Amino acid sequence: MTLPTDPAANLATLIRCASVTPAEGGALSALETMLKPLGFLVERPVFSEDGTPDIENLYARRSGNGPHLMFAGHTDVVPVGDEAAWTHPPFAAEIANGEMYGRGAVDMKGGIACFIAAVARHVEANGGPKGSVSLLITGDEEGPAINGTVKLLEWAASRGEKWDASIVGEPTNPDVLGDMIKIGRRGSMSGAVTVNGRQGHAAYPQLADNPVRGLMSLVDALLHPVFDKGTKDFQPTNLEITSIDVGNPATNVIPAKAVAVFNIRFNDTWTAETLQAEIHNRLDQAAGRKKYRPGKKTPVDYDLVWRDRPSHVFLTRDDRLVETLAGSIKSAVGKEPTLSTSGGTSDARFIKDYCPVVEFGLVGKTMHMVDERVAIADLETLTRIYQRFVEDWFGQG
Repeated sequence: MTLPTDPAANLATLIRCASVTPAEGGALSALETMLKPLGFLVERPVFSEDGTPDIENLYARRSGNGPHLMFAGHTDVVPVGDEAAWTHPPFAAEIANGEMYGRGAVDMKGGIACFIAAVARHVEANGGPKGSVSLLITGDEEGPAINGTVKLLEWAASRGEKWDASIVGEPTNPDVLGDMIKIGRRGSMSGAVTVNGRQGHAAYPQLADNPVRGLMSLVDALLHPVFDKGTKDFQPTNLEITSIDVGNPATNVIPAKAVAVFNIRFNDTWTAETLQAEIHNRLDQAAGRKKYRPGKKTPVDYDLVWRDRPSHVFLTRDDRLVETLAGSIKSAVGKEPTLSTSGGTSDARFIKDYCPVVEFGLVGKTMHMVDERVAIADLETLTRIYQRFVEDWFGQG
């Protein structure tokens, strides 16, 4: 029986599955084929919710007597964009100059391919780890993240599953393998501020109430002053205005409404609730200012709507998990990884409610780009790191 010990072969198989969110594309079936010869029991629950696509997920477990390690990730990928702009077809897994091209190569089919190869090598060499290993793989990370990891965790926990630690295989390294372990993430919230005005002729502003002027006051209050100066583990909280729209094609008409959309990434100075209160307070105070609305006696008439669910800030303080992974990286590549909380969000934000979690995977320079690709040498190196981590975690190094 041939075991899936070659990460490049594993990745080529996965890339050739066109699993663009929300399509399964054959990727989970390919994983199942790889995992069953390793002794994994594989289940593929499908979750649904009104207004969202059904999502197929995979949970695989190889049981043993000892601690339980979860590897988490996703097989869904973002769209390819302009396919004609790719040097090599996005779902062909072609190799050129020592690199494999394909959508998902680094984000994050490559990480999954390497972890499976690492476990396969461990099974081949040692007969399996002294404990349980599970893979929690969703097809909904690049999508709305409603019918994926959240529900898969709930489903598994309801069946009695408990985990001692988790590693998420997202591409965490900025430049070379071993650069960075993600030990937490900032929180994230998005909202939309709508200012209600009165439409009118631009030549007769006294007869109208320009909502853009009011919005300028509110946006200014969102951006200044800074929310904080950062903490020991996190960079400063940052709010970005991502869209301003009045829906007005005419140059001589004062619009009736103006909308600003914003996203804020926050550190552990705040909770989602305290930050929402701060933003409401800033907007209420700014609504009464007349810097941009001279002569107006009434405050700015605005509405604030929070979009989606907030992602909460978290920091993993589990020394055994962090130090074991850092030690495995140093043993494999000779580097001391930086412990970081930078970047966006990932499914680690859901896993943190069940067990300590860190993120470590490939170099992320080409993720989501045209010509996404990974060095074949990096696949081998990451596999060695993961194998060493499995050995160290289960005390078989």
